[in-house]
Amino acid sequence: QVQLVESGGELVQAGGSLRLSCTASVRTFIHYVMGWFRQLPGREREFVAVLNWSGSSTRYAESVKGRFTISRDNAKNTVYLQMNSLKPEDTAVYYCAADPRPYSTMFTPAYWGQGTQVTVSS
Repeated sequence: QVQLVESGGELVQAGGSLRLSCTASVRTFIHYVMGWFRQLPGREREFVAVLNWSGSSTRYAESVKGRFTISRDNAKNTVYLQMNSLKPEDTAVYYCAADPRPYSTMFTPAYWGQGTQVTVSS
């Protein structure tokens, strides 16, 4: 079983930055594709970003390309989401996600964190 714990969500002004972290309680962290999703108020959960075990392959939602960066530190069992130039429409609960299957164009996580709230004020 994989447990994911997110942190870093808070209230920030538009144009500001935040870094979310997600630490996984698993011995074989490098075997997992890691990613982030978010759920905006009144909307379904949506994909944000994903990366492979080494961080050499990444993919982003169009709405965050050029503003968000996903990365990982395998020595710390942690994945990050650096969010810059934040907009009010980025306000959402952000979820960390993990999957043991190989990196591909489809990311359907087997494991989810509890979420962390990000609020961007205008």
